[in-house]
Amino acid sequence: MKFLYSSILPLGMPTDRESIADCFHREIEASDRVDIAVGYVSRASVEELSRLSDEYRNLDIHLTIGMYYVDGMPESSYHAAIALDEKLKQSGHGEVRIVKAFKYHGKLYLFYKNGTPFSCIIGSANLGVIKLEATNRRQYELSATSNDSEECAEAATFMQKINAPTCSSNIIDTTDMPLIREVNTSLTGIEMVSQIPQAEVDIYQHHKTPVSFQLPIKVPAFAERKMDDGKHFTKSNLNVSYAAPRSARKSRDWYETQFTVSKQITQLDGYPIKNVPFFVVTDDGYTFKAHTTSDGNKQFSAVGDELIMGRWIKGRLASAGLVTPVNDTQADTDRKGMITKEMLTAYGCNTIVLTKTNQNREDEEGALLDVWLLSFEAAPDDAGANSEEAD
Repeated sequence: MKFLYSSILPLGMPTDRESIADCFHREIEASDRVDIAVGYVSRASVEELSRLSDEYRNLDIHLTIGMYYVDGMPESSYHAAIALDEKLKQSGHGEVRIVKAFKYHGKLYLFYKNGTPFSCIIGSANLGVIKLEATNRRQYELSATSNDSEECAEAATFMQKINAPTCSSNIIDTTDMPLIREVNTSLTGIEMVSQIPQAEVDIYQHHKTPVSFQLPIKVPAFAERKMDDGKHFTKSNLNVSYAAPRSARKSRDWYETQFTVSKQITQLDGYPIKNVPFFVVTDDGYTFKAHTTSDGNKQFSAVGDELIMGRWIKGRLASAGLVTPVNDTQADTDRKGMITKEMLTAYGCNTIVLTKTNQNREDEEGALLDVWLLSFEAAPDDAGANSEEAD
């Protein structure tokens, strides 16, 4: 057995010793299979495993995660793990499992060659150690590695037990694990947007009226994102940033949206009156002015900043790890930053819900405005009936 260290001052790295991450990557190079059972993962570390599966195409990766089933898993890590599981199963090179029988807090990495375990790492290091970030760069871990055949065989027996159906299940089949929504920071510090405590949001929730509208989010399927077939996906809702730029020298901002609502909804009783501003309070604790505008009252947007709605919706998807904001939409020729139906399905929501309360608030000019709740919720099965493009 040999100790493995973190390279963090003032302890530093002892002479002639190895870091946990360096040992892990060295053993991966010599392996055709790695079994990993840890308590916690990070999005970056799961994506690193995905990268390794591309680099070593014959490497089997079996990842078992132990601490999330009861208390919930951060959504960005969850979506990264789902993507890794799908990738591994499609290639026949592994899977991702969730421990359900108990909270598993161990950290074990087991390396195989030709069906025989030859090395293991055990200690304090969760998966984040293989891809350091700002949050764990100063977190000291201590582990040990062993090449002893009996110890590796004992570790293999443990891995078989924890991966048995009595202890764990594939992540796709673990449908009752709660997800922890991550904070959308895209609206932090934005002018005309304020953040309020969740307790205040809950108070407004108690003042809902029956006046409520499901506003479908119109986006293409992944396979349609490059199509120019008259659907104009680049000119409506969340993907207007991919439309032709207003200036030949500058792309549209990725957060720009143009939320278009169909006549079937805008003509319903109680829908906001055109050009009359109101406050919205979002389910995640932001508040700003909004209004409805344009011909047929078809545009729903924030007052004074066309990026605010995009920062709220697309920021939520980015925080969940489903999309990465794009700096230059015209340079994104593969449209990797375009919002798709698959992203919304993974997030569990394909509408926003606008609900009137019986409350009002004064704005900065002393005008008394209605307060509406704005939430990102799953659409009912019949929401598609109102999903046509507005005239």
